[in-house]
Amino acid sequence: MELNQRDLRLIAAIQHGLPLSPRPYAEVGERIGLSEQEVIARIRALQARGVIKRFGVVVRHHECGYGANAMVVWDVPNGDVDEVGRRFARFPFVTLCYRRPRRPPEWPYNLYTMIHGRDRAHVLAQLAGLIEKTGAQAIAHRVLFSKRRFKQRGAQYVPPETARAPAPLKQAAG
Repeated sequence: MELNQRDLRLIAAIQHGLPLSPRPYAEVGERIGLSEQEVIARIRALQARGVIKRFGVVVRHHECGYGANAMVVWDVPNGDVDEVGRRFARFPFVTLCYRRPRRPPEWPYNLYTMIHGRDRAHVLAQLAGLIEKTGAQAIAHRVLFSKRRFKQRGAQYVPPETARAPAPLKQAAG
């Protein structure tokens, strides 16, 4: 799929995040020579074409005061994993819940849940409540607290200098 210069400039302008502003699309548009409505329409078109597959928020948990982050991995019987996953995902403190294949014999876990908290005791208390309320006492699991952050940003597809290209592209009237 070929992208024009306008699309490349838009992608370069938003790939590191939107400005923290009441009108972020207007600010992006001002930087690259598009109106707020054009920015919104182009983002929607790029999503519809599959160029932008995901448009979301990257939460930097540590900066928000959540210093304890645990991936809880579960060894759920294959026939039950969808239902157990739905039950776990209903809890507001479970921020991710997804299934992955087992990697036997070392890794028997097939369901993953992420729980964030201000400290480990809080995360473990939330986990205990989840287990009790869902009847998951018999499901083998491990709690893996993160020790180090490696990456918390979106993908970079276009060199950032592309967004600063001179001479805004405007379509000729008529």
